[in-house]
Amino acid sequence: MQRTSGLTSPATTNRLPRHRAAWVLLVLACLAAAGLAAAQSPGPQPGVGQEPITPVPSAPALDPRRVALGERLFEDERLSGDHTRSCFSCHNTQTNGASPLAHDLTPGGRPIALTTPTVFNAALSFHLNWEGNVRSLEREAEQTLGNPETMASSAAEAAVKLRADPKMVRLFRDAYGKEPDAATLLDAIATYERSLLTPGSRFDRWLAGDSGAITAKELAGYQLFKSLGCIACHQGANVGGNLFQRHGIFHPFGSRLPELVRVPSLRNVVATPPYFHDGSAPTLEAAVKIMGFAQLDRVLTDEQVSALVAFLGTLTGSYRGQEIRPASALAPAAMAPP
Repeated sequence: MQRTSGLTSPATTNRLPRHRAAWVLLVLACLAAAGLAAAQSPGPQPGVGQEPITPVPSAPALDPRRVALGERLFEDERLSGDHTRSCFSCHNTQTNGASPLAHDLTPGGRPIALTTPTVFNAALSFHLNWEGNVRSLEREAEQTLGNPETMASSAAEAAVKLRADPKMVRLFRDAYGKEPDAATLLDAIATYERSLLTPGSRFDRWLAGDSGAITAKELAGYQLFKSLGCIACHQGANVGGNLFQRHGIFHPFGSRLPELVRVPSLRNVVATPPYFHDGSAPTLEAAVKIMGFAQLDRVLTDEQVSALVAFLGTLTGSYRGQEIRPASALAPAAMAPP
């Protein structure tokens, strides 16, 4: 047998480049196909985790006895000092979780300085109130009961009244194994408020992959919302609610106090006029124009405002099978607590 040398034969030398060429052609063909597919794709596709806004979650697992008791307490006027108002009086859960008024009234009939935020989705915020000075729903309930401008009472005083009611004593024993006291009263109200979530908005369906859930105009409004920088303060499941900002960064507007406010949630925003901490914007269109100028130093066109408002309309969710709507949508008689 003839011994081969350490050199490769000419045939082998020619064969390798042809193999490499075949692989190169195959890779180029795949890249070309991928490029064609990308060129033909409709653009950014919805998807949970791919956007700075996330869906409203379903309500957590809660003790139904405590939720039901909390709802009764939320609507019970005995919790106020003079028995003339309840939490429901300013937070109408049959409509938008807030009030149709720019300023609700104190027990003495004076306007309260700040507007009433909606109670819907409050459980998704780490700070509460316009000042953001409360960190839990329990503390918020306690502060509201003790505030002379709201309920003018206290949790302890309300518990004394409830212990005189045999039915309420039974409900507390069923839910907590004890008679009413300040701690269980506040816990029941907070537990009920944790159930007040409004999932199922059209935007959340779009996030979940339903590309037909919002229109082209609404999607354009969302893209504008991001490109203008609105998303810097309004993001997450609540589309806001957890940051603080000075109002009137570039141009002053409305009441200057408090100077630093909690950025409001934009969930269900089309249903919660009037707008801002002082209720100075009667319509959402007006609020969007003011925000663009005061916070971003941008004079928005009517077309831009229309697109942004269209997007904001997709953030409306539902509670107990009913879409959230403005408080004025119901007749006064229907707005009374059950």
